[in-house]
Amino acid sequence: MVKGTKAGWGTCSRTVSLDSRPLALSYQNNTIAVGSWGGDIIILDAITGSQMAVLSEHANQVNCLTFSLDGKSLISGSDDNTVKLWDIQTGGVVKTFHGHTKLVWSVSISADHTRIASGSGDHTVHLWDIQTGEPIYTIKQEDTVSHVSFSPTNPQHIISISHRKIWQWDANGHQIPPTYDGTYIAFSPDHTQFALCNGNVITVQNSDSRAIVAEFDVADDDTSHCCFSPDGRLVAAAAGDTAYVWNIASPSPHLVETFIGHTDFIASLVFSSPSSLISVSYDESVKFWQISTLSTDPTATDLESTSLTSPPIMSVSLQARAGIAVSSDEDGVVKTWDLSTGLCKESLQVPATNDTDFGDARLIDDKLIFVWHEDKKIHIWDTSKGELLQTLDELGSSWCEGLRISGDGSKVFCLLGRNIQAWSMQSWKLVGEVEVGFEGTTYLDSLCMDGSRVLICFEGSSAKEGWDFGTLDSSPVQYDLSAERLPLDFIHSTLWQADSPSWIKDTATGNKVFQLSGEYAKPINVQWDGQYLVAGYHSGEVLILDFHYVLSRET
Repeated sequence: MVKGTKAGWGTCSRTVSLDSRPLALSYQNNTIAVGSWGGDIIILDAITGSQMAVLSEHANQVNCLTFSLDGKSLISGSDDNTVKLWDIQTGGVVKTFHGHTKLVWSVSISADHTRIASGSGDHTVHLWDIQTGEPIYTIKQEDTVSHVSFSPTNPQHIISISHRKIWQWDANGHQIPPTYDGTYIAFSPDHTQFALCNGNVITVQNSDSRAIVAEFDVADDDTSHCCFSPDGRLVAAAAGDTAYVWNIASPSPHLVETFIGHTDFIASLVFSSPSSLISVSYDESVKFWQISTLSTDPTATDLESTSLTSPPIMSVSLQARAGIAVSSDEDGVVKTWDLSTGLCKESLQVPATNDTDFGDARLIDDKLIFVWHEDKKIHIWDTSKGELLQTLDELGSSWCEGLRISGDGSKVFCLLGRNIQAWSMQSWKLVGEVEVGFEGTTYLDSLCMDGSRVLICFEGSSAKEGWDFGTLDSSPVQYDLSAERLPLDFIHSTLWQADSPSWIKDTATGNKVFQLSGEYAKPINVQWDGQYLVAGYHSGEVLILDFHYVLSRET
């Protein structure tokens, strides 16, 4: 993670190094295609980043790529003056289209998979019939055609960009006014908006009224590429070696992320999910970015007047060894999340509660164990059968201010005032109790490192205590936290105030390297183990960040 120039910092969760400079990028159905300077097309798995195939039929560099909507076909354009149609399943060339006399800069395929449009350095747009491989018509322009696409609002129309002008053409190749100034255009998924790159300015406009929705300025470099997130809430743009993300759904559109990490010009970028971005750069790398500010920005949303799509998240549990996180919401829906992909693996309906306080849920050996403050009961759910096995009421009647299930599922830690109790999950007996050394509000830390140890934190302070409850026959002992000091540390400011941010600090320098804010973005609803951070939000969203590739810099 590196410092942003105007807003928060983005997390690079993965970098894939290539053997040749990437010039083009396309994404569809978790598959990435990268066109390279050497003429190869590298196919990558978007989830793992691993190389799946290399397509090597072009005689020169590949400048442009686009997948068909079903992801089964790929179109490419090259410096060898040809356009190629590929079968992704076999990796073979279905057809090669000859006709351009100079390099091909841009390609597009129609939604019905019957036509291909291409723009070239020979100042022409060619419309091709896929079945015959012959041109349907050719449009002559005054300069190099740097971009071409089928209009999403009218599939019979073609949009082209030449000499910093954006043109539209009908089914017969006749120009349709008006024209726009710009070097790149992208449409929102529902086609109601479009974004224009023009110098260092990004303008978002309504497709029907042409009214300006938002306008952003990038001070240092001209923008070269832009795109919308799948939910239409975010717009990303590349300028030089930096990528920017803006929230255009907010009442006040604003910059939410700055991605710094590439060392050379970003050739292209694309959203792979509402909170994930992929970019390729002349530095011979593909980077996978995690957008930390959620698309439904909790800090910018009036939660009292907004109809939420999901119930508030009541707990999150990080199980990094198992590669999952577990969340539970107010309606009793428990979900498991894959840490590597951010995708939901499983969703279970458990007994709901009207409790508005924090609980905990953890998946142990195909058994889901969850606890709530309201009843202080331990519920055990069989995930394979989808049924409740048993409910245990063994934790006593005292009001509990915090509950945590240990990392191995052997214990439940309860916080009662200044006392921590440890209860065995096998015998349901109290196996240890200790009084902590600080006055004031406390909470159990999200990092229960193993079955015997637990951390306790103190509101408004970075102080922590670690206690080892050992074996059943031993007394709890305090252990030295400095011996296990993490390079990054989770620090909170105010425990209960939603508008008071928490942050990640570099433990060596004390510098803040990441800020987490918004409704429910507070310590009792955040899990953090030094690599992964999982947060639950009032909006029903779960944020997962991987800090493994984070590079902290002075803010």
